[in-house]
Amino acid sequence: MSVTHQTAPTQFVEAQGVRYAYRRLGAGGEVPLVMLQHFTGNLDNWDPALVDALAAHREVILVDYPGVSSSTGAHATTVAELARQIITFTIALDLKRIDLLGFSLGGFAAQDIALVRPDLVRRLVLAGTGPKGAPGMHGWRGDIEKHARAENPSGEDLLYIFFAHTETSRAKGAEFLGRLFQRTEDRDVPSSIESRDAQYDAVLEWGIPDHSALQRLTGIKSPTLIIQGDNDLMIPTKGSHLMAGLIPDARIRIYPDAAHASLFQYPTEVAKDVNEFLG
Repeated sequence: MSVTHQTAPTQFVEAQGVRYAYRRLGAGGEVPLVMLQHFTGNLDNWDPALVDALAAHREVILVDYPGVSSSTGAHATTVAELARQIITFTIALDLKRIDLLGFSLGGFAAQDIALVRPDLVRRLVLAGTGPKGAPGMHGWRGDIEKHARAENPSGEDLLYIFFAHTETSRAKGAEFLGRLFQRTEDRDVPSSIESRDAQYDAVLEWGIPDHSALQRLTGIKSPTLIIQGDNDLMIPTKGSHLMAGLIPDARIRIYPDAAHASLFQYPTEVAKDVNEFLG
């Protein structure tokens, strides 16, 4: 593969007054995999090992949300708005059919996209995420929020919220951090405090307790793979089991000794599972 996560150029496309920053890499097949990022994440917050393993089998498209990092435009303050923004991005790139992977906040948006544009999403991957209105979804516990909303986030903050508080998981987290900063040219700019606060508004709105909102999941038509660590400290693992029970065609994969970012702790294994699921 000549273009990798480390070398894929940042490109831009304009739609409805927004200049979306994105990267494309990989080849093969007619259905690209669009990947939606976590809270405050940008193009460079994906694990290169994961992205390259996925791009070895298909085209992969990474994107910054409007108002985040290198994308212009207004920040979304609700998940519904964020989902609409990403739909606009797919239209701007003339993507008629996609596979969709959403991590954390990206998984919230991916659920909404699959519901309001069922013909767009062929297959859906939900990683480290949870359902709207479910128990335990209304914000994060105090220590997690402190690290997630740090004004100058550090590697230690990522280790704390993304990985299990065990020596083995943190060791894998340290390996992830080493991969994360390998790209030295054309790096994405950090996300702003304003985008962080807008995204947290969206997280809180999504998590307002609402048992009836769980029924929305029964409307997802796309075959779905749910990926989660066995003890997610940020978005409770029990929410993934709820989604697996309510989405009609869903399967779930739980990774051991892992927390929120199981896909970064086990990039090789997750890529294998996702590639097999996407076929």
